[in-house]
Amino acid sequence: MVLVVVFGVALLVAVLLSGLAARTVLSTSLLFLVGGALVSDGFLGLIHVTPDSEIVAVTADLALFAVLFTDGMHVSLPKLRANWRNPARALGLGMPLAFVFMALVTHYLVGLDWTTSFLVGAVLAPTDPVFASAIVGRAEVPAKLRQLLNVESGINDGLALPVVLILIAAAGPTAAGMDASPSTIALELLLGLAFGGILPLLVNRLVRFRLLGAEPKLQPLLPLATGIILYAACHLTHANPYLAAFSAGAVIVHVSPEAKTSFEPLGEALAELAKFAALLVFGALLTPQLFGDLSPGGYVAVLLAIVLIRPASLLLSLLGTRLSRKEKLVAAWFGPKGFASVVYGLLVLHSGIPEAEQAFTLIAVCIAFSIVAHSSTDVPIARAFDVEDLAGMGDGDAARPAGVSVGETGAAGKAEPVRSEAGTGGTAKSASE
Repeated sequence: MVLVVVFGVALLVAVLLSGLAARTVLSTSLLFLVGGALVSDGFLGLIHVTPDSEIVAVTADLALFAVLFTDGMHVSLPKLRANWRNPARALGLGMPLAFVFMALVTHYLVGLDWTTSFLVGAVLAPTDPVFASAIVGRAEVPAKLRQLLNVESGINDGLALPVVLILIAAAGPTAAGMDASPSTIALELLLGLAFGGILPLLVNRLVRFRLLGAEPKLQPLLPLATGIILYAACHLTHANPYLAAFSAGAVIVHVSPEAKTSFEPLGEALAELAKFAALLVFGALLTPQLFGDLSPGGYVAVLLAIVLIRPASLLLSLLGTRLSRKEKLVAAWFGPKGFASVVYGLLVLHSGIPEAEQAFTLIAVCIAFSIVAHSSTDVPIARAFDVEDLAGMGDGDAARPAGVSVGETGAAGKAEPVRSEAGTGGTAKSASE
């Protein structure tokens, strides 16, 4: 119950400061992260959370699933088919480069063996949709850049998981119950995609029966019920829940745009709450002892991961594209590490491999630094773009209400006084525009 009280207080403070956060570098995500650290055993000792606590994995998993589910609803499949090259470059070239570069840095600066180093690279290679959406949810950012970041961060989590599981199996003796055979991993991926595609189609068919249908006030609960069933089905069958969530969101908006419209306010709010809860719990893991356990070489590796490895990898992958120089630089910088890496890092910690604790320490510190760096720079980065100069967007001055300035409107042209760092908490987000 103490944790619930702490979360309620943190939520109240975040809401009261959200107006200020929308205009400055103040980050509500950072408030929850710092709040969790302050009430943990390392400081006030109000809550007791360790990496072995089930609540850590559950909250991170729920937050990631919720954000991917809502993110998928902002992907336009026709426009994605027409503009797939940039996301494909980021996923097919940028992500593997980041994976390899991170493994090299980890091996030579931290001293982990090669297999564990590549495992760390696999955990930290994918960008996180929870914090990447902080930039794609702002109207100032060009639509093609938002689409690139949204699709990249939505898909790369599911692609990284098989590599993580294979490398865990290769790193040494693992805990009982972990099956990382290629056939099992392939089945989990296929099941995730199948569940994510089929379940929304079945629900959409049910709604079309003459005797069935939801009354207006209950319509937002239809996608919510779909998401809940999907989440449970994935965990019961060990299907990949992240590919399932993102693909389900994309299918829902494709077959039933009205369902997306009715669900959006509720879905964004729920995803935001899940994100805040996960941030608070993860913050409780950030004790002085955790930071003290990381070697100086580890801190250098963390800084390189954020300021060099991700930027260089994506810039190389985007060579020759039609993105402007500014758009490439923004895409290169905004590669946050978040709940996907938390979930995979916990898999590493609980795997029982010889260097699991050292690897998790490096991963956790890198995630903390990334959250601070990226969640506090989305406003300045978004304001570097001039909305009036953007081509192909229908939310310029003509679409903004009178008296509402740039940075206060969402991608739908509605007033947006509250900053949404995970692409949640309002109507700001529309990567499909």
